[in-house]
Amino acid sequence: MTKAQRYAFVLDFFSKQMPDAETELLYENPFQLLVAVILSAQCTDKRVNLTTPALFKKFPDALSMSLANEKEIFDLIRSISYPNNKAKHLLGMSKLIHNQYHDIVPMKVEELVKLPGVGRKTANVITSVIAGQPNMAVDTHVFRVSNRIGLTYRAGTPLAVEKQLISNIPEELIHRAHHWLILHGRYTCLARNPKCEECGIRPACKYFQRASKRKLD
Repeated sequence: MTKAQRYAFVLDFFSKQMPDAETELLYENPFQLLVAVILSAQCTDKRVNLTTPALFKKFPDALSMSLANEKEIFDLIRSISYPNNKAKHLLGMSKLIHNQYHDIVPMKVEELVKLPGVGRKTANVITSVIAGQPNMAVDTHVFRVSNRIGLTYRAGTPLAVEKQLISNIPEELIHRAHHWLILHGRYTCLARNPKCEECGIRPACKYFQRASKRKLD
């Protein structure tokens, strides 16, 4: 199977099986999504979703959070991983959005990455989810799944994976493909025990092909 055939198979499978795939983080506005994504670093979406209702009830937007202090934020996110650092990032981020962007979350990657707690992955999530921009956020799931299936080749860094995926996925599908790969990695292509026997991508998956060959040997 050629690379083009592999991409075509995988994208066709996902488009049929998960046509409406979207983020599992709960939010009501772009600022809340930004907060949730920052909190999700090295933490599960499930835990974030258990934490944010109380946080958003008290601080629903950039203005209200910018007027808080670190301890107030910390007390509401203490169950999240690295709450001290994230409380500091959230306060700094909300102040910048309030003061510099008039409470509106910017929709340019180069502006987002200047905010405290926001890296390239987070910026790509925000711009793709909110604005539908053709940006590919590479988290651990996307990194693992892309390399396993064979969508990427010798891609040792998230940026390398991002570039290869973007160059091979049709622009209009990139923002959706991000969710497809994440959800596939979260529920099927698990890190330790991938559920290969129930995976519909097997015919195009290099990992499955290698594993099957080892069993025969």
